Amino acid sequence: MTGAGKTPAGERPVSGRDQIAAFEDSEFGRLLGLHIAEARDGYARVEMDCSGKCNPHGVAHGGAIFSLADHAFGIASNCGKDHHTAVSVHIQYIAPARGRLSAVAERIASNGTCETYRVVVTEGDRTVALFDGVAFRVSP
Repeated sequence: MTGAGKTPAGERPVSGRDQIAAFEDSEFGRLLGLHIAEARDGYARVEMDCSGKCNPHGVAHGGAIFSLADHAFGIASNCGKDHHTAVSVHIQYIAPARGRLSAVAERIASNGTCETYRVVVTEGDRTVALFDGVAFRVSP
């Protein structure tokens, strides 16, 4: 790690803690105000306040919800020893949201080459969106 939690281009953080710090300090994550509440290999919980991310109807923009879920997916699939990249994702929007959102990503299957994740986005106890993603292992 160099500077304020930054990794030189092309280098991968060396520990799970470094990987989490790199995601927490990512430009896009900061832009959207995404905060990693918990993360480990195959699991991540990321939070986001909808303020400033609403569509003309006054509810969270679908792109902001997608980005929250995708960020949790990326963290959960990259907190272990292997590096993964997304190859397929799908989201279902269930209900509108206006407040603080939480995205919980969990690995639900793995075959050694690909891993499947389910991300549930909630506002309190209410499900806002369901996101499924497949991550391909690109390095050991």
